[in-house]
Amino acid sequence: MKKIIAILLAVCLCLSCAACGGGSSYRVKTVLTLVEQSYSLAFRTGDPTADYVIAAIKTLNAEGRVDELSVKWFGDRIIQFESDSAALDKVRDNGYGELQEIPSRDLIVGIDINSFPMAYISGSEYWGYDVEMAIAVCERLGWNLKMQPIEKENVYIELSSGNIDVAWGGVALNQSEVDQGLYAQYGPYVENDIVIAVREGTLINNRLGLNNKKMAMCSTTEAMEALNSDARLAKRLGQVTRVAGGTTECFDFLYAGKCDAVLTDTTAMYYFNSH
Repeated sequence: MKKIIAILLAVCLCLSCAACGGGSSYRVKTVLTLVEQSYSLAFRTGDPTADYVIAAIKTLNAEGRVDELSVKWFGDRIIQFESDSAALDKVRDNGYGELQEIPSRDLIVGIDINSFPMAYISGSEYWGYDVEMAIAVCERLGWNLKMQPIEKENVYIELSSGNIDVAWGGVALNQSEVDQGLYAQYGPYVENDIVIAVREGTLINNRLGLNNKKMAMCSTTEAMEALNSDARLAKRLGQVTRVAGGTTECFDFLYAGKCDAVLTDTTAMYYFNSH
């Protein structure tokens, strides 16, 4: 009888493990945070463009569009914008006592195309959470949306030169530039730390577990700076592969067993854990 019970328990345990593995085999977890950062929008200081864009965002949030897209992209309501169903009417009134027409125009949005899933290139089109939000904002305002790839280090230059109207698309602003008043910040609206992640279920749970492990990372300046911010980590790791295909290729490496860990963003982790 004891042998039968033991066998039954073993079978139950195996089935339980198999069920857990089937649901989480492609999920990832953070084992080490390298850089804490967040994403915001940036406008030229005093530019009324900001009033219209922010009002449209608040209105869309009040209508549930922000949460809808957040769940679509990240599987959860991780985006934190302000909400006000009357925001657009307040801007259109602007002290005149009656609602004014919203002037037609182009809105040039500067995006970091290396910030999957916030903004990236899919085929020949720009796509991502921030891109889809920008589309919704322009539809609400009746504006024509234009996308302009930028480097996050050049936000001030791009804005001050008039090359873009807003930096919005996976952009972590330079706090020193914000403090100097070089441009106006709206946000942050989502936390996006740069981390080392591994598949759930592995025995890698901390820095020590990364000893001699293989890691894949994007071949961007930001990724290299994050890795170099922790000298002990660089020495601890084994082979580090810099992939040219971006975040999705890093995760392909991880799922295929070509590496043990990836250097990535928390927003990307939300995306891959829900898709």
